[in-house]
Parts: sequence; structure tokens; C-alpha cells
Amino acid sequence: MQNARTFTPSADKSAILWRSFRTATWLGWQIESNWADPFLFAVYSFVKPLASAGILVIMYSVITGGAFDEPIFPYIYLGNAFYIYVGAVMNGVSWAVIDDREHYKTLKYMYVAPITVPGYLLGRGVARMLIGTISVAITVLFGVIFLNLPLSITTINWPLFFVTLIIGVIMLALLGLILAGITLMIANHVWFLGEAVAGALYVFSGAIFPLEVLPAWIRPVGFVMPITYWLELIRRALVGNIAAAFPTLAQLSDLQLLGILSGMTLVFGIGALVIFRWCENWARERGMIDMVSNY
Repeated sequence: MQNARTFTPSADKSAILWRSFRTATWLGWQIESNWADPFLFAVYSFVKPLASAGILVIMYSVITGGAFDEPIFPYIYLGNAFYIYVGAVMNGVSWAVIDDREHYKTLKYMYVAPITVPGYLLGRGVARMLIGTISVAITVLFGVIFLNLPLSITTINWPLFFVTLIIGVIMLALLGLILAGITLMIANHVWFLGEAVAGALYVFSGAIFPLEVLPAWIRPVGFVMPITYWLELIRRALVGNIAAAFPTLAQLSDLQLLGILSGMTLVFGIGALVIFRWCENWARERGMIDMVSNY
């Protein structure tokens, strides 16, 4: 006897995708936050971003002689602060493959469970994003209180900030899905892949200096990366004309930058799904879904 409730295939797939994403987000948060008692986890969440920001501030102070009132300082500081999302989200999605395949040895069971694996991996990345948000907030607050960062709640372009942040997180998660697909194809200590890519993009995305600092022949790399436009919009939303005064993308309006970011996110999103499916099929055909490398 058939069930009275019927679902269209698309609705059924959407429900499975949402369930996979929601459950993976909860699971990821439990994994990320339950490795220590709450007090130790809170200390770690505070100390890690402040230590990273402290290194940058000391380097800037030594090089410029403590010129924290110069416009370049908020440009560098905010770029460094929000770049935390890049490592957290991208690495969070790709690391889930390593964690489940080699640590917990459960990845093979994901492929026989009634879930969608891409939705599950994206959910794990969102869990890292939540922890990254804490780090970003602490870093920015530290800059406002102790370093006179020219940031005011009344002058922030909140609609632009939240729209840019949401699009950026989606873009980073999709980039992480590409890395997850590549990780499926490699079974020999690929724990460094997400961090290595995030570290490389740190140089070419204008996170800590305008792209004009780079040699002319390598500068185009930054212009084909959506992270460059995302960080520029984040800066403009927070410190307005200070960010827009730098020459890299000064000729583009906020709306044009938002259009470029949205378009590149769509292109990378389609590419991420295609690449992940291809990598996934390649890995399954060669029996690498449950292959471990002595994690």
C-alpha cells in the first residue's frame, strides 16, 4: 500500500540535502568544540586569533614605526581578520573527508546512508565557520579597543556587510568542496592541502597588502580570485572611503564589485559540483573512499 504522502523527486532531494546539511553542521560543531572542557575551549578561542593578530601588529609596528593612524593599517588589519574565514571554511569542508575517512573511518558509511555527501561536507564546513566567526569578532573587537581601529557601528554599511559575508561564505564553502574532491583522490597524508591552498591565496588575494605591491606579471592571479573582491567589499562595508581609496579596485563601485563576486561565486559553484562529482566517481572506481594512510 502506498503512503498517502507523495514527494516529487526534486522536493525529496531538497529535503535530503537540507537534512544532510543540518545534521552535519550539528555534528561538526560537536567535534570541533568537544575536544576540551568549555573553559579550555573558550581560552583557545580567545588566544588563537589574538596571537595571530598580535604577530601582524608587531610586524606592522616595526616596519612603519607604529603608524597605526595611516589608512593602510585598517586595510591590512581587517583583511587579516576576515581571512580567518578562508582557512576555517575551505579547510573545514576538505578536512571533513580526512577526518571521516582516516580518523573515524566512517566515510564509507556516509556513502550508504540516506544523505547527500556534498551537503554533508558543506555542513561540516559551516561548523568551522561558526568557530571562525568567534575568532573574527574577537580580532576586530581587539583592534577597535586597543589599536584605535576606525570602526563605528553607526558608519558601517550593514546591508552590504551581511550580503557580502553570506555570499563570501557560500563561495568559500564551494571552493572547499573542490578541495574535498581532490582529497578523495589522494590517500597519502593530504592533511596539509586545505591549509596550503589557504596560505597561497593569502598572498594573492590582497588580504594584507594591495595587489599593486605584487610584480605586474603575477598580479592577474589576484583578479581572477573571488576572495579578492570579497575582502574589498568587506573593507568598504566596514571602513567605507578608507578602503575605496586604495587603487586596486578603486574604479569599481560597490554594486559592480558585488555583481562580480556573485557571478564568480555562481561560476565556481557550478564548477565545484562538477569537479566534486568527477573526483568522487574517480575515487569510488579505484576503491579510495575507505583507503586510509595511517592517520
